Amino acid sequence: MIPPLPADTAVALGAFLAGRGRLLPWAVFGLTWSANFLSASGVYWLARRYGRAFFTGVTGRRLLPAPVFAHIEGQYQRHGVYGIFIARLLPVWRAVVPPFAGIAGVSAPRALIPLALASALWYGLLTWIVASLGTNLDAVIAVLARVNWILGAIAGAALIFLAVWSLRRLKR
Repeated sequence: MIPPLPADTAVALGAFLAGRGRLLPWAVFGLTWSANFLSASGVYWLARRYGRAFFTGVTGRRLLPAPVFAHIEGQYQRHGVYGIFIARLLPVWRAVVPPFAGIAGVSAPRALIPLALASALWYGLLTWIVASLGTNLDAVIAVLARVNWILGAIAGAALIFLAVWSLRRLKR
């Protein structure tokens, strides 16, 4: 899409529409998961094929020095499948797991299976939660209205407190 839209945002929008009856939740999940898994697999394969050669070259050694490269490789070998699974669930790390697994030489089954399972879990939960939100939108709006009223009252009280406190400080 132009402009680029983060995958989680696109999934949330699709899942919300599914919750409102405009799309099928399974279609939203299936499209999201397959696109995510296929693109992550492509990055893994490209990194496995070309990554090591790049990072052992002059430019690559400047970006990723040999000790750092060895540390990353060691961590992938040490934590393997469960490390890839858990890291793939974490927002910032999600994007770097496939290329570094490829560069570290992790075998395809050890890299792609946990990658697929973690993506399925993440996007499945996201789809289910947001679709449920779309189904119960009226109840959510009612709760948010009450929360906003309470937060407004707290903010008002805080402003009054700060005004009184400031006036007392200025009188001293």
